[in-house]
Parts: sequence; C-alpha cells; structure tokens
Amino acid sequence: MAESNMKKSLGFGAALSTVAGTIIGTGVFFKASAVTTATMSISLALFAWLLGGIINLCAGLTAAEVAAIFPETGGIVRYIEEPFGKFWGFISGWAYGIVYMPANVAAFAIAFGTQFTGLFHLTDSWIVPVGMITSLSVALLNFISAKCGGVVSSITLIIKLAALGVIVIFGFLQPGNVDFRLFPIQAGAHREFWGALGTALLATMFAYDGWIHVGTLAGEMKNPQRDLPRAIAVGLTIVIIAYLLVNAVFYFVVPLHQIAGNLNVSMEAADKIFGGIGGKIVTAGILVSVYGGMNGYTMTGMRVPYAMGKKGSLPFSRFFAQLNRAGVPWASGIVQYVIACLMMLSGQFDAITNMLIFVIWFFYCMVFVGVMKMRKTRPDLHRPYKVPLYPIIPLIALVGGTFILISTLIQQFVTTAIGIVITLIGVPIYYYMQKKKGIN
Repeated sequence: MAESNMKKSLGFGAALSTVAGTIIGTGVFFKASAVTTATMSISLALFAWLLGGIINLCAGLTAAEVAAIFPETGGIVRYIEEPFGKFWGFISGWAYGIVYMPANVAAFAIAFGTQFTGLFHLTDSWIVPVGMITSLSVALLNFISAKCGGVVSSITLIIKLAALGVIVIFGFLQPGNVDFRLFPIQAGAHREFWGALGTALLATMFAYDGWIHVGTLAGEMKNPQRDLPRAIAVGLTIVIIAYLLVNAVFYFVVPLHQIAGNLNVSMEAADKIFGGIGGKIVTAGILVSVYGGMNGYTMTGMRVPYAMGKKGSLPFSRFFAQLNRAGVPWASGIVQYVIACLMMLSGQFDAITNMLIFVIWFFYCMVFVGVMKMRKTRPDLHRPYKVPLYPIIPLIALVGGTFILISTLIQQFVTTAIGIVITLIGVPIYYYMQKKKGIN
C-alpha cells in the first residue's frame, strides 16, 4: 500500500545540489556560441553572462520568499495560486508540469544522445533511443526514493564541478595567445551595443534556468523555511561563478571568431588545454552534466502533476495523486516520461527549449508580482525569509523578466506562439474540471 504522505527526507545538501545540478546541464557548454555570435566581444559576452546571472539571482531570491511561506510540494502552482487565484494556479501548473518539465527532460535527453553517439561514433539514428533509455534510467532511480534522486544530484554535481574546475585551473595556466580583454565593455565590430546585449542576454536564460524547481520538493524537506532560500541563493551564486570562469577560459584559449557559431567550443578548448584526449574527457563531463540536469528536472517535475492531482484539478486526478511505497509520485513520473519521449521524436534541441522560454518566464514574472502583492494584501503572513533590499531586488527581477518576454516574443515569434497555444489548451480543461466538481 502506497503511503498517503511524502517522506521528509531531504536536507540542505540535497536542495543545494538540486538547484545547482539542475541549472548546470547543457547551457554552459552550448550557449557560449550564441552569446559570442551576438556580441563578438569578450567583454560584452562575459558581461551578458554576469547580468543574466544577476537577474536570475534576484529572481531566485524573490521567489524564495513565497517558497518559504508555502513550503509545500507543488512549487510554482501554489506561489501563483495564492495571490492570483485558482485559475492562474492551474494554468501555471499545466504549463509547468505537463508541458515545460517534460520538454526540458526531452531536450536534455536529445543533448545526451547527441554527445553519446558522437563519443562512441554511432549514427544519428541512435540519438533518440539513447535519450529515451537514459531518461528512463533517471526516472527509475527517482522512483526508488526522493533521497535517491537527491543523491544522484549530489554525485553528478560534484563530478561536473570537478570537471569544470579542472578546465578552469589548467585553462588559465595556458599561454593565452588570444586578445583577452575585459574592459572596456563594448560590442564587437558591426554590432550595436544594446541589441547585442539583449540577444546575448536572451541566450543565457536557458543556461540559468532551473532555480525555481527546488520549490517542488519543499514538502519533502526537513526544514524548508530555512534550507530552501539558502539553497536557491547559494546554488545560484555557485552557478554564476562557474559560468563566468568557464566562459572566461573559453575566451582565453580559443580565438573569438572560432567560438562564434561553434557548438563544440568546449571540446576545442579542452583539446588546447589537455591535448588530443581532451575532447573525450570533456564529452564524458558533458554526459555527466546533462545526466545530472535531467535528473533534476525529473525529480522536481513529477511533483507538480502530483500536487494538482491531489487537489482534484486534473482529469484522472486519482491516478496522478498516487504514491509508491517510498512516497514518490510514480504515476505522474510515468506520464511525464511518456510526454518527454513523444517530444524527443522531433529530435530538435533548440526548438523544444526556445518554445518554452516565454511561457515559463511569464509565470516567473507572475511570481515576482505576487510576492509584492502579498506584501500589501497579506501583511499578516508569517515570513520565515524576506527578500533582502525589498523592493529593489524584486523590481530588478521583474524588469529583467519583462525584457526577456519582449525579446523572446520579437526574436522567436513562431516558437513562442506554439508554446502559448499549448499552454492555452489548459483553459478548457480547467473549466471542464470546475464544472465536473460542481456536478459532483
């Protein structure tokens, strides 16, 4: 008989590794190309990585306030439902749990399959099968227990940080024969400063995404009020430092024009640092990094449909609300795995991720506004953690998020429109369930 409640087995270490481990996945390796193409300037590229990190840090610190108030499984659904009502809570949960999280698992699986087939010289026809098998192994590990998923996050985080650390340390010991300058911060030739910065900043968003997902584990944390804000703040700080150092090494050892448009810049940098075996070492490191990121999205993602099912918000809610003996929402996990496999069949990494940037940041901005709204409408709430420097940090997060929404809509209109349409499918489902509850 499955347990009716989830076990509180996760501490600060598991939460921290989930934050950093989910964020550090594929972006640090694959987005340097896009950022460099947009800026054609080392100084502006690194500034874009720093600014993107600051925006996400402010976003994380803001969301942590509402996460500490409502330390329950489900995360963003509760953060939006409380200030804006059940409709917006449902739509955010639909987009987040049924579309966004499986899409990220699919994107990570495709990235894993691509690197795996390249390492072992397999044909491209193996990419999707390898991705499906890998994501299934991640799901099965998480079905064992939440603690097991946390251990996987911790181990893969240690390995990927160690690999990145080796690249950084030995990278800066190289002669550095390229023109490496951090100042003045300016765009490269034939680039307009603000346009280049905007495009580059947008490219960093996927690389930094993932900080909010730890909130879905709050109901299984031993001390969420204390550990959740700390995990978000410390985890994001680690990621920002890691991203700046790794990208600085890329620019230190590889000429700028060889990074622009080059998705294999990490391998090229490793070849220069370690010699011929460097590419294989980095590929192995990328595989560990991607596996850890996939684990983070799998571990946190299955908790959202579970929380919605427990409230009776979804069709077949009883199925989604099932737990196994270890207190893990296996049914939600299976549904998300099937959805992810269907998305994998497209084989398109960028198309899958770009489609959802607008959608998820729309709901992030709702969270920021909700925090400020509840400061006025619910001053009586017990707040174990408050956003520092209020309202400056929430406003930075909101302004940055608004910029991301506008830029994404302009630059990626078609893929953004697809993401919006898929999200809007949740509207009739919401009203159907409301009507069903009224009848019952």
